[in-house]
Amino acid sequence: MKDVTAYLTEYAGYHRDKRNIATHFVGIPLIVIAVAGLFAAAHPYAGYAVVLAATVFYFALDLRLGLVMALFNFGALEIGLQLGLWLSVASFVLGWVIQFVGHWFEGKKPAFVDDLVGLLIGPLFIVTEAGFMLGLRKPLQAAIEAKAGPTRINPRRAATASAP
Repeated sequence: MKDVTAYLTEYAGYHRDKRNIATHFVGIPLIVIAVAGLFAAAHPYAGYAVVLAATVFYFALDLRLGLVMALFNFGALEIGLQLGLWLSVASFVLGWVIQFVGHWFEGKKPAFVDDLVGLLIGPLFIVTEAGFMLGLRKPLQAAIEAKAGPTRINPRRAATASAP
């Protein structure tokens, strides 16, 4: 298994446009809540099992991020338990639409297309990006940006997005 820096660096390579990252702050929570809700709609324990398995993965990568991801995942599960089947489906679809809009800005396909583990790294990525915005984990941010580059606005997409 790769370490947290390797996973986040690989994922960051698909996510350097600030607008794409911004869409992920909306789309990924909607998807995580929806997935928890969909599993919970099948059986409440299924939702807990999926969230627990994902959380164990995050703890194996990094203790501090694992703690934050546990809060994120179990919070998403609590919301998902309240949604029911149809609102979970709607949240899932809406979350993916928002994600694909972000990737249009980026000009790249989503990371999970090349590696399904990207589906687990996405939530970790936004939590980590939020930490970076708060000034946390500077060495991790520097290691990621040394390989993936800094975040920016994709000039190619910015020109077409602002064209009349």
